[in-house]
Amino acid sequence: MPKRQLGFHHNMDLCIGCKACQMACKNEYGLEAEVNWRRVYPFREDPAHPERNFISVACNHCEDPECARVCPVGAYTKREDGIVVQDHDKCIGCRLCTMACPYGAARYSPTERKASKCQLCKDRLDAGLQPACVAACPMSALKLIDLSTFDDPRAVRSVPGFPNSDITNPSIRFTPPVASRQYRRES
Repeated sequence: MPKRQLGFHHNMDLCIGCKACQMACKNEYGLEAEVNWRRVYPFREDPAHPERNFISVACNHCEDPECARVCPVGAYTKREDGIVVQDHDKCIGCRLCTMACPYGAARYSPTERKASKCQLCKDRLDAGLQPACVAACPMSALKLIDLSTFDDPRAVRSVPGFPNSDITNPSIRFTPPVASRQYRRES
């Protein structure tokens, strides 16, 4: 039986950019105003076609996490299920993780003078619940997946503008947007 490897699947066709995922994460963990573990950005693959698509990203729980590699105090570890966990008490605020992560996942808090990041709601998962961001998505655009069994022929490891996925092997998959659809109300 293959080892369970948890990650995210973001269906960009379904995402409406409402930021419910971002706010659910912020509320679940009481994050400061300037700290967002999950962020939603407009996605414009081709500026000549300004369709409204969005990308929702947080820590990608990489197979080869740069944050863990560079942390001088060993604050980052990886669970058996692939979740990259930070021991916040060990963090000394050196910011090496924030500089090393190609995805900007570790966020520095000027108030705490420490870095922190998404931990894939490990306590919620251990209690049998979905991550807060997944549970809050009204369009089901964001899902928790097991990469060892995930099979979506349209899903890709990277999209234009996303850092090179060969660097860290992130545990995220994207379903890129297709041509936009316009809906008009009949007069």
